[in-house]
Amino acid sequence: MQITFPVRQLVFAVAVATVAAGTATGCSSTGSGSGDAKHPAGSVVRVPEDFPTVQRAVDVARDGDTVLIGPGTYRESVRVARSNLVLRGTDRSAVVLDGGLKLANGITVTGAGSVVENLTVHGYLANGVLFTGVTDEKLQQRGAGGSAYDPLDTARFPPVQGFRATRVTAYNNGLYGIYAFDARGGVIEDSYASGHADSGIYVGQCKPCDTLVRGNTVERNAVGVELTNASDGLSILGNRVAGNRVGVTVNSNDLEALAPQHGAVIAGNVVVDNNAADTPQQADGGFGLGIGIGGGTANRVERNLVRGNRAAGVIVTDPPGHPASGNRVEGNQVDGNGADLVLGSVDPGNCFSGNRPVTQSPDGLEAAAPCGGQGRGPLPLGRTAPVQAPPGVPFSQVAAPAAQPSLPDPTTPGRPATGLPGAVDPAAYPLPTDAGVLPARPAG
Repeated sequence: MQITFPVRQLVFAVAVATVAAGTATGCSSTGSGSGDAKHPAGSVVRVPEDFPTVQRAVDVARDGDTVLIGPGTYRESVRVARSNLVLRGTDRSAVVLDGGLKLANGITVTGAGSVVENLTVHGYLANGVLFTGVTDEKLQQRGAGGSAYDPLDTARFPPVQGFRATRVTAYNNGLYGIYAFDARGGVIEDSYASGHADSGIYVGQCKPCDTLVRGNTVERNAVGVELTNASDGLSILGNRVAGNRVGVTVNSNDLEALAPQHGAVIAGNVVVDNNAADTPQQADGGFGLGIGIGGGTANRVERNLVRGNRAAGVIVTDPPGHPASGNRVEGNQVDGNGADLVLGSVDPGNCFSGNRPVTQSPDGLEAAAPCGGQGRGPLPLGRTAPVQAPPGVPFSQVAAPAAQPSLPDPTTPGRPATGLPGAVDPAAYPLPTDAGVLPARPAG
């Protein structure tokens, strides 16, 4: 049985570019030297006290400054090309960038070491927050990647080095909430994403990624967390992924550069009840899946609580041209799913051990393909439980989220995104015990 996983909604992305081309405002790609004459004293540029728009403040700011945004609704697209810039709201829920279903991207960051934190971004036709080395504005408006154009030229667009999203609320954007594409050395943390027609958080086309996604809540998206052609040094730890159509996907495909995907760690997450009907319908109709590896290699899926996903809890399968291999699924609590563990790959190198499943497909999967042991050789392909996906809803009509926790003190000095992600210890993230809460962050 061939099982496929979601890919970006390419037709929709092209439509976004067409609409957005004539409507984007406030989009200055770089700061100008003459802007320094109007720079306020110190290293903090304030909106609206110093400048009425976020983009104007960004243009005047110097490398390493903090742009501090006061409460209000800002109907603009913002492009950050400065290095080590911290773009911060004073109140996460009251500082709102609103695309009005007319603008393409909310905040596009191409400056190395830059940060977006403590604000809300919604109503954009493509992405809420985009970190990328793709500096071509036309490509950014198409979503920054995919086959709406030729796959990324990695020589022309080297990855942006260093990025961070902290306490960002992204909701009801046309493609992605927080999107790291052609970016490395980053952290996406303590953020919230809902109502996205592709995925709430996306990390794609990086090798090595050297990226940490931790402590986020993603719900009511087509896909919660999506990793495509994202390899090496990539850790998805301690997140709550609930009430999407599909929870977490790890993909290899040839629509983008740097396939096959390799070497991610997915640990200590809550991945539950990803069968929500009040979500945008994705391009290929996936529904009811917890964690899916589609053609990924040498990934570790460990100590996750995966429950209540109607089609499958954890599934490993082969998309065309990319057999999944060397993936280890160990020590997970996987129960109450349509099929708890599913192996849909013909490669004998994938293994399953120490999980707590009720159902396995094929039967006896853990005994037949154990980690660190001798398997039984080729197995029949497993099957997910049959599930009919319900019709989706427009991304703009998904219910807005409740207020999310803000930074305790937004006046503290800005901290640029350098030297990230730092030391990462997946073993510090234990198996979650409560499906209803965000997993606790390890000390340190």
